[in-house]
Amino acid sequence: MNSLVTLALAAAAVAVPVQPRGGGDDYLVSLGPRPYYIINNMTDGPLKTKLQSCENLPQTINKFSIGHRGGGTLQFPEETKQDEDAGARMGAGILECDVSFTADRGLVCRHSLCDLHTTTDILLRPELASKCTTPFTAANDTADANALCCTSDITKAEFSTLCGKQDGFNASATTPEDYQHGTPDWRTELYDTCGTVLTLDEYIDLVDSYPGHRDFTPELKTPPAQVPMPFSSAYVQNYTQQEYAQDMVDAFRNKSIDLSRVWPQSFTYSDIVYWLNNDHEFGKQAVYLVEFDTPADLLAGTNNLTVAKAAGVNILSPALPMLLSEGGPDNKTIVPSAYAHAAIAAGFDIIAWTFERSGPLATVKAREEYYFNSIANITSYDGQYYEVLDVLVNQIGIIGLFSDWSATVTYFANCFGLKGPVGGSYT
Repeated sequence: MNSLVTLALAAAAVAVPVQPRGGGDDYLVSLGPRPYYIINNMTDGPLKTKLQSCENLPQTINKFSIGHRGGGTLQFPEETKQDEDAGARMGAGILECDVSFTADRGLVCRHSLCDLHTTTDILLRPELASKCTTPFTAANDTADANALCCTSDITKAEFSTLCGKQDGFNASATTPEDYQHGTPDWRTELYDTCGTVLTLDEYIDLVDSYPGHRDFTPELKTPPAQVPMPFSSAYVQNYTQQEYAQDMVDAFRNKSIDLSRVWPQSFTYSDIVYWLNNDHEFGKQAVYLVEFDTPADLLAGTNNLTVAKAAGVNILSPALPMLLSEGGPDNKTIVPSAYAHAAIAAGFDIIAWTFERSGPLATVKAREEYYFNSIANITSYDGQYYEVLDVLVNQIGIIGLFSDWSATVTYFANCFGLKGPVGGSYT
């Protein structure tokens, strides 16, 4: 073929636009190998066959897939731009920011008000480390290394200078540098190259910029005992929980975000009620997070379901072990728990947490891993991730799932035609 013709054909091929898949603007959802690894690790049966049938189908953004702390948290530093980018690329249709406050009443994305010592490099910044609630102390013969650094110890501007890292610490550390380590061996520090931390405003702008019209799920973090409310500092006096809850609402209203795209969350029931009573448009899509570990607490939580429903709560979000039990004739089958049945009977939509936060399933029992503790005796291979998801979707009927690796949930949701929660459908 004539070389000029060849070049012309090549140029024409380059000029042909890529067909949009799952969001427009030529945005390609990319899942990587993990969903296929899990499928290959499953036992043979109808579920595996169904999932295999979707292996070569186009993948799209799906709001059933909710990016926990960003959605790429299995490998990327949580609550960072890089983590949100990864979750978005893996098709998460809803992305999370856990909202904490700073000393000057700024709102920032951090899973706990007091986790900066394990999720950022604050201890390597002497001028900021000196402001920590508990400055670093080295390990010795009788005590582990210790530190406690809170977002409320520093200003929003100071927070924005930090680098995000994988959550972890070295209890044997004798220096702040050594303390930075401690990432679980099934995660990675490959991307610990100064994750870009986010303010709430930056998170809103970032998620709003992604193709595919993504939704937001901000969680108002409950202040720990070390940060009593009302909160006072050199910058604010008597900052109340209700002002904190209102500030989160205002951040979205100030940016003119359609509130049908916002799914606010809190473990604190009074926050949910505050939003319902004071900004119903915001509160009607609020996600009430619940975590009951003891039988007594679980019973009390079950009894309170009707109270929450009567107050106008529409969406309940329990932890995975609250929803799953060992059952069947031989007690070797994953089944919905009594709590799951009670939540369904009470009329709640259910969003569960957290998937892909557990590492290899062969070791969850030995590690006393939280998210599989109710079914640890019958959990032993990674293919069971999709068996669990099958029970959650097809027996319990959850409408969304938080995940540390969005690709896994996106694949399942697309294969089964799931859509996720529908904004604007609640009253």
